Amino acid sequence: MTTLAGRTIAALRSEHDSLADLVPGLSDGQLTGPSGASAWTVADVLSHLGSGAEITLAGFRAATGEAQAPGSDFNQGVWDRWNAMSPRDQATGSIDANQALVTGLESVPEDRHEDLRVKTFLPDPVPFASFAALRLSEVAHHTWDVRAGLDPAATLADGSAEVLAEHLSGGLGFLLGFIARPKEAPGHAVVEISGTSYRIVIDESARLTTETLPATATFTGSLESALRLLYGRLAPEHTPDGTTVTGAITLDQLRAVFPGF
Repeated sequence: MTTLAGRTIAALRSEHDSLADLVPGLSDGQLTGPSGASAWTVADVLSHLGSGAEITLAGFRAATGEAQAPGSDFNQGVWDRWNAMSPRDQATGSIDANQALVTGLESVPEDRHEDLRVKTFLPDPVPFASFAALRLSEVAHHTWDVRAGLDPAATLADGSAEVLAEHLSGGLGFLLGFIARPKEAPGHAVVEISGTSYRIVIDESARLTTETLPATATFTGSLESALRLLYGRLAPEHTPDGTTVTGAITLDQLRAVFPGF
């Protein structure tokens, strides 16, 4: 698929398939062990992905006319049910729920990718590409959480990082407003990400852009590392060798601006 929605869904499919290969082989100890998300076990992360897939699919089906819009207590009921599952059932159920969601998204004909709008937590329905990207934003980083619990050197999938960067510098730019704490920066900063056209801009808010603004600092490292930085997942123990920041802001100061979720 050549549309932005299509490329986003392809990244979701790749993320799902990688987890579907990994999760069945995890031991009970690995499922209840720590993940890359400090407060969650691996099973907790998988439960979050599974419940989120179920909730997202319900909203998607309502947008396409396949089902009624879920009621106001739907989400809480889903969370309660998933929270009551055993770690093994959370893991297995997560794969099944994500498969159902990705299959649903893949079923949308390409000629509807541009006109379809889907209701989310935002005030107005969003374009289908943005809807899929909101899910990819969750899936890519929580899949990393699972992998990082097993391997501290885990990285984001390159395909996901590239598509997410495109969205974050466009229609999903508002997400950084939720994530960032720009007051933690020593001042205005424009951080160029080496080898890419992207810049992280920090002033009253934070954003990712492809505008050719004069840089005040340089992030030297991969695009996936820069994305993990924005999502609070570039702690020292998860930072690849050779990743540096030079100029008017330091890597530690950027970590404080982007503490994650």
